[in-house]
Amino acid sequence: MEAAREVLIRYCGEFSPSVVEKSEGSYLYTTDGRAILDFTSGQMCAVFGHSHPRIVEAIHQATGQSIHLLSTMLSPALLELGKGLVDLLPEGLDRVIFVNTGSESNEVAIRMAKLATQGFEIVAFGGSWHGMTAGAQSYTYSKTRTGYGPNLPGNLMLPAPYAYRCPIQHCQGTCDNTCLEVGMQMVDQQSVGAYAAMIAEPVLSAAGIIELSPAYTNRLKELCEERGLLLIFDEAQTAFGRVGANFAFEDYEIQPDLLTLSKTLGGGLPLAATLCSKELEELCYERGFVYITSHVSDPICAAVGVSTLSILLEEKMAEQAASKGAYLKQQLIALQERHECIGDVRGRGLLLGVEIVKDRESKAPDPDLGNSISDRCLELGLSMNIVRIKGYAGVFRIAPPLTITMEEIDLGVSILDRAIGDCVGG
Repeated sequence: MEAAREVLIRYCGEFSPSVVEKSEGSYLYTTDGRAILDFTSGQMCAVFGHSHPRIVEAIHQATGQSIHLLSTMLSPALLELGKGLVDLLPEGLDRVIFVNTGSESNEVAIRMAKLATQGFEIVAFGGSWHGMTAGAQSYTYSKTRTGYGPNLPGNLMLPAPYAYRCPIQHCQGTCDNTCLEVGMQMVDQQSVGAYAAMIAEPVLSAAGIIELSPAYTNRLKELCEERGLLLIFDEAQTAFGRVGANFAFEDYEIQPDLLTLSKTLGGGLPLAATLCSKELEELCYERGFVYITSHVSDPICAAVGVSTLSILLEEKMAEQAASKGAYLKQQLIALQERHECIGDVRGRGLLLGVEIVKDRESKAPDPDLGNSISDRCLELGLSMNIVRIKGYAGVFRIAPPLTITMEEIDLGVSILDRAIGDCVGG
């Protein structure tokens, strides 16, 4: 850590105390000889495990062909990935652009929405995370807003349907959409009449694993259509099987106008995508849509995307996430029965949340205890991620690789159980 401080900008507070020299499957291997079970899939990106053999092979093959091209030039891998992805999605998500990060994919969606609607106001949820670039950051409400000056104009916040802690202190554990109705009225009062889009994660991850229910999304879509808001689903963490479906919106009766994918799409490499209808693409093209970066449509990342798409389908990853996630959730609920500090267990598939509280009656957040548990887990050989955000602190985001075994799930839960006991004295 002393060597790191001498040369690195500290971009995330303090760095983790171990240096990882290798990662494989569900494990990280440190320079001091430790094996750490990874319950976060890296930065939620290594959805099919670290260094999946088929992804490694795709990288090797791609380096013998093309690593980089002029942004206007296309590769066979890019065309194959585009067709495979569009074929997997329903009609209305027929056109795609491939970029590198989730921030970028959301920038593309926002730019297209603004160009198509001729508006500039973007609505997003409290607790949301859509990226760190200027546009995406303006519509991110979980963190990183303080101290950097003004955001882009036209950012409007809608309260998230956080049933465990109702944002309008109305519900008791089950959202009845009142927060949506009241929230949209408040958004209308702030609007200057230049609506462009609503951007939403089907499961708000950085907010502490807050799910949007089918009934909620149905009403959200209606309210968006009434206002001329295009609906963008940001599936950075929920796509490619993570929640027990290829895409989270498949569990809804509605579909988005634009869909953004990242993290899971690249299986650990920087690959992201934005999809829309052919009609929307044509309109934006006619109006001169431009999004040129140094690495748009990069062939090496596209080749990896082809591999991750085949892994998703051929290894039935969504089915694996559904069954393993149900098992893990039951194990976590059993922990909740033993430990008073676990206030809530929520989520679906292998994207689960465990909220740490001082006691269940008051539901007072206990981020200090959560941090202590997280640190103790790492000492015992389990990498966990806890949300450290004002108003949402003290929630573990549990997202192990979809290739995790039942034995590894049991090991992770046993380490968490021990860590909680060590930290609370039980």
